[in-house]
Amino acid sequence: MGFPEAATGASTALLTDHYELTMLASALSDGTADRPCVFEVFARRLPDGRRYGVVAGTGRVLDAIADFRFTDAELSQLEATAVVDDATLSWLADYSFSGNIDGYPEGELYFPGSPIMTVTGSFGEAVVLETLILSILNHDSAIASAAARMSGAAHGRPIIEMGGRRTHEYAAVAAARAAYLAGFATTSNLEAGRRYGIPTRGTVAHAFMLLHDSEEQAFRAQVDKMGTDTTLLVDTYDITKGIETAVRVAGTELGAIRIDSGDVGPLARKAREQLDALGAKDTRIVVSGDLDEHAIAALRAEPVDAYGVGTSVVTGSGAPTAGMVYKLVEVDGRPVAKRSAHKESRGGRKSALRRHRETGTAVEEVIWMAASTSQVPEQGPNDHELQIPLVRDGRTVDDLPTLDDARQRLRRALVSLPWEGLKLSHGEPAIPTVFV
Repeated sequence: MGFPEAATGASTALLTDHYELTMLASALSDGTADRPCVFEVFARRLPDGRRYGVVAGTGRVLDAIADFRFTDAELSQLEATAVVDDATLSWLADYSFSGNIDGYPEGELYFPGSPIMTVTGSFGEAVVLETLILSILNHDSAIASAAARMSGAAHGRPIIEMGGRRTHEYAAVAAARAAYLAGFATTSNLEAGRRYGIPTRGTVAHAFMLLHDSEEQAFRAQVDKMGTDTTLLVDTYDITKGIETAVRVAGTELGAIRIDSGDVGPLARKAREQLDALGAKDTRIVVSGDLDEHAIAALRAEPVDAYGVGTSVVTGSGAPTAGMVYKLVEVDGRPVAKRSAHKESRGGRKSALRRHRETGTAVEEVIWMAASTSQVPEQGPNDHELQIPLVRDGRTVDDLPTLDDARQRLRRALVSLPWEGLKLSHGEPAIPTVFV
């Protein structure tokens, strides 16, 4: 799940929160911990300026829940710090989630109020999962939502995820996964490549250029080792001279050059003219350096073949969290709801479907109370229900969609949005959410 025991010195159970164990201990004490409950994950609103969200991290959540156990080391820590009493320690020692989980598959779009994940189980076994579930979904969905906007702005040109140096070392692996789900072509993160099978790519940094006594020596060393299809970094000193030297060293079969600084639009234009004049007409131009979806969109008319994106994607491009919450909506089959101002919730377990025109364009998301047969909306031939089974009786469902399935799902979902919903400007959600 991105926090390997070997690296952190502990398993994942203490990723739960202190207040969750306080609720658990109190509920065990008064006998309410075993009451059947339903919790839902949803976002009350989308981050400012966003018109859709992308569900990501579901696979990591399921892996984390399957491994969620309180080891002797963690129980000893809780006992030594008097976080909980002996009865709660005994309960935690035997913990294993045995309930059911349904949710939107990865790569699906979500909107305000969408029941992204539904957790059904006793209060005790479900409440201790809150922080674990939210930390993964909020992070991964924020990254995927930003990456999808960047992929759309790139308009089919590949993007390399290269933000590992701009975030926590374990978050970087999860961010690479989420960005790949959302359409990025490759990552520079080798652990993400190992763990998730994501294609990896990378070139040299300016340190390699400065290591050598001349730019030509650096280029020659790289080409001798990596071949002419490599990408040469040409902006360490003077870009015009750098391109000339790169082609002289690698020949007109040079794979690509990379520009990492300056006003990359005009620089890419001049670079294309120079490469063509030198006979390197098939040499690609890769640009990087503080790019986000708006900068990528502004470069659409320029002769850029690929983008490298780091900081903006691993930080959610201004929205580092998806703002999802985990709320109790049903106890013993009875709907319950929070009434606090500006933080209201709708009680009862919910189901959702998305309506589409015959052309395939999405028009609305319909959400209804799952327990009410009278409220089930009529489903048209172009509509589809959004939740799928994820866990049954504590066991992850077989044959769930893969990471590549999620990539394809997102591509189809984005094509279904009204064109206004793909704009990068501020506006309402791409389609309305209707509660019935």
